Amino acid sequence: MKLNRRQFFKICGAGMGGSSVTLMGFSPTPALAEVRTFKLARATETRNMCPYCSVGCGLLIYSTGDKSKNTKADIIHIEGDPDNPVNRGSLCPKGAGVLDMVKSPNRLKFPEVREAGSGEWKRVSWDEAFTRIAKHMKADRDANFVAQNKDGLTVNRWSSFGFLASSAAANEAGYLSHKVLRSLGVVGIDTQARI
Repeated sequence: MKLNRRQFFKICGAGMGGSSVTLMGFSPTPALAEVRTFKLARATETRNMCPYCSVGCGLLIYSTGDKSKNTKADIIHIEGDPDNPVNRGSLCPKGAGVLDMVKSPNRLKFPEVREAGSGEWKRVSWDEAFTRIAKHMKADRDANFVAQNKDGLTVNRWSSFGFLASSAAANEAGYLSHKVLRSLGVVGIDTQARI
């Protein structure tokens, strides 16, 4: 590229003018930071884990709503947690889309049941759902529990039931789930980490 003297001075003048304007405080960077701060200024920050896989990436969830007035919280922003030692603020594409999952109109928020022979799902209460699950588990355990094998050894097995645990749960929750299920005799226990 060939420049004559006049073009050289024009480029230098424009560069000096732009840097002078930036030094006088007209830089766009603080303005963008103020907009971001304003969006989250009155939001409540909550730390959580990404629900998708077993890596355990940390999330910062920002929600609006006043706890003292019992108003319903509304999640407005989700980002990676820079203090989390696993992901250090970065998220994979699935983790970056957690807000879309939370706000999805197709997200199931209440328990539903489909009766035998019916093609329709009906909404039930949480209490009814837990009671129904407990009754089905008890009936299956009573019908299929094996106390002793054919040699007379005590085995206490319930092999007709399986449990898929969350790999994003904390160690304590995983430990308690494992102990409760093993005390019931459950043999088939797995986590979503293998999916």
